Amino acid sequence: MPNTSAMPIGIDHPGRKFVETEPIGRDGENGEQTVWSACKKTFADRECIGYWGYPIFSRTGETRKEPDILIADKVLGLIIIEVKCFTIDQIVRVDGHQWQFQNFYQAQGSPYKQAENQFYALLGYCNREEAIRHQVRGRAIVALPLITEQQWQQRGFDQLPSCPSIIFGDQLGERTLISRIENTSPLESGKNLNNEQWELLLAVIGGTPVLQKPLSESIAIAQNGLTRSSVINQLREQLYELDLQQVHIGLEIPPGAQRIRGIAGSGKTVLLCQKAANMYLKHPDWDIALIFFTRSLYAQIEELIDKWLRHFSCGDVQYKRNPHAQSKLKILHAWGAKNRQGFYRIACQKHNQFALAVKDTGYKQPNEGLADLCGRLIKSTTIQPMFDAILIDEGQDLVVDCEELISENKQVIYWMAYQSLRPCDPEQPEQRRLIWAYDEAQSLNALKIPTAQKLFGDELSQLISKGRQYRGGINKSEIMKRCYRTPGPILTAAHAIGMGLLRPEGMLSGFTRKDQWEAIGYEVLNGTFREGQEITLHRPPANSPNPIPALWPESVIQFNTYSSRQEELSVLANNIRHNLSNDELQSSQQILVLVFGNIYDSMRLETDVAQFLMQQGIDIFIPSGTRLNQVNPKFPDHDQDTFWYEGGVTVSRIDRAKGNEADMVYVVGCDNIARDESNISLRNQLFVGLSRARGWVHLSGISYYPMYDEIKRVIDGGDTFTFTYRRPRIDRDDDEGGAASEENEDENQVA
Repeated sequence: MPNTSAMPIGIDHPGRKFVETEPIGRDGENGEQTVWSACKKTFADRECIGYWGYPIFSRTGETRKEPDILIADKVLGLIIIEVKCFTIDQIVRVDGHQWQFQNFYQAQGSPYKQAENQFYALLGYCNREEAIRHQVRGRAIVALPLITEQQWQQRGFDQLPSCPSIIFGDQLGERTLISRIENTSPLESGKNLNNEQWELLLAVIGGTPVLQKPLSESIAIAQNGLTRSSVINQLREQLYELDLQQVHIGLEIPPGAQRIRGIAGSGKTVLLCQKAANMYLKHPDWDIALIFFTRSLYAQIEELIDKWLRHFSCGDVQYKRNPHAQSKLKILHAWGAKNRQGFYRIACQKHNQFALAVKDTGYKQPNEGLADLCGRLIKSTTIQPMFDAILIDEGQDLVVDCEELISENKQVIYWMAYQSLRPCDPEQPEQRRLIWAYDEAQSLNALKIPTAQKLFGDELSQLISKGRQYRGGINKSEIMKRCYRTPGPILTAAHAIGMGLLRPEGMLSGFTRKDQWEAIGYEVLNGTFREGQEITLHRPPANSPNPIPALWPESVIQFNTYSSRQEELSVLANNIRHNLSNDELQSSQQILVLVFGNIYDSMRLETDVAQFLMQQGIDIFIPSGTRLNQVNPKFPDHDQDTFWYEGGVTVSRIDRAKGNEADMVYVVGCDNIARDESNISLRNQLFVGLSRARGWVHLSGISYYPMYDEIKRVIDGGDTFTFTYRRPRIDRDDDEGGAASEENEDENQVA
């Protein structure tokens, strides 16, 4: 059953319940704009959601077309409106559903049949859910905004058999329009939906079933309560309520740059894949690139794009065995490799340059090495446009702090991506479709997220800072504060520990303004962001809707310390055996062991953990390996794109774990961080590790360090913690509006 603990998020927000997937305004769309505007006005006060260009693509001859207008109304059900902008003189003949035209872009068409096919395609998804199967009523209607009812009648078209229900240009007033819709005979009579069914219908329209994971084959209930497997199955049975912000981000195609900020687990990768798939189906002639940084995300991103393409095309279009889709919608690692395309390598090939590697630079960090080589390429040639749209995931990992790698006040990787784009509009050549997403507070390398000005320089900083929206209400910048993946207590612990909020000496990094904390889903209950003042932060459950903390009788986050590594690893092995046998978790993709520390400490600990678990009879997998129980995989016996392997528990350093997730996460070796607790990069590792969890986290370390007391205080605080504010070493002020003045009481103080 769906999660009905809350109303669909944002459904009562008047400015967001109408989704324009692309700005209307191309030649010949004035009539379509008229109908869409009339629908928005008519349905403004109703419990509904409306879409211009909803992505259900049904075949029309050799092309595919999505509905012009879809409205889901709690009372009226689903309404598909097909808009045709021809005049009465352009209609030659109406023969049943087949219409013939003259002086029009097509000679004939079946507008009603088109709408009917789209309705039944969408209804098919509804009927997959038992609670609304055969319950949803719906209508298909043709709108002719350039023709009046009298003109239609004078031609005698209203007397023809099989004449569909039509909304004419003189019937777009609020009362007349709703009356025309109500008096249209439903294709499906359906029933009145209760609140639970209505929320489920919205979830289906929003596409959440695409992301549902299959239930485990067996659900064991222990005598003393639930098992983790049974709790996970309860989670998988639920569909989260519709999140209108996610709908906008996933479906809208902006006519220029767009920035998507969000906390870990807010769904950015999923939404970028949805947006890319939607772009391809709407514009199969476009050259689209989806760029990411962590190589182990290849399989996940390909799978997501394949799912969205199949969903939007009613199963007709796929990605994995579709050469055209793969050539036009490229999934690119930022670097690439000899056997795999990447953004840097494609750019080198385009400009007849030899592609280099990290070893060819003087930098050890991959993002710095990439910035170095991209900078060299930019200096050696003029970058030629290659793409119509570029979407960047993990954008925080493509940012560098090193001043010598910043070219003319620009981040070179972003600047090269921008230059490789074709203008969206010849009259505004600066507008290019560069869409980048980054995780708040999750960079392992760059300590501060840059503004648009720092990415593109002074001249182009207005790409997203000038004006807040494009036509159609498409935001230039989105901030996602809801975390669907990581349970609330784990996420708050990740933020508090990662930033050092409860350090006796004061926080190390983090946000210094009330509006910044609110943007990532917190409430500032009291306090003033001034030196020495006490601040209380609270994360409301609505912004962390993962229900596992409510379903699980114990804490979802635990921290234990041990006198020796041997003891720590012995407990780890016992816990994993319990997960496999009693909890019925799968070793691969449900259990993840993470190790931390600098490169040398983490590599050594990864090997120690892997060897110990193997000695205890537990099969393991090291990312980039080619088989189970392969310790320290190296070239040529390795595969850098592989993070999971069937039958083995993945043991990983944090740099390879980014972008991946598991139900049960073990964080081993917290002492490697506690020994150098003021190291912000090490604390960021801990944040990233904790936020990989979908269900539970167990942290452990050896010996004793003062940071352990801090960790315990954070965990005890749950969703609320109080700390003394001291200006952090790193201020994550990334708002184009600028930092608030300390003298501004309204901005910084809570009454």
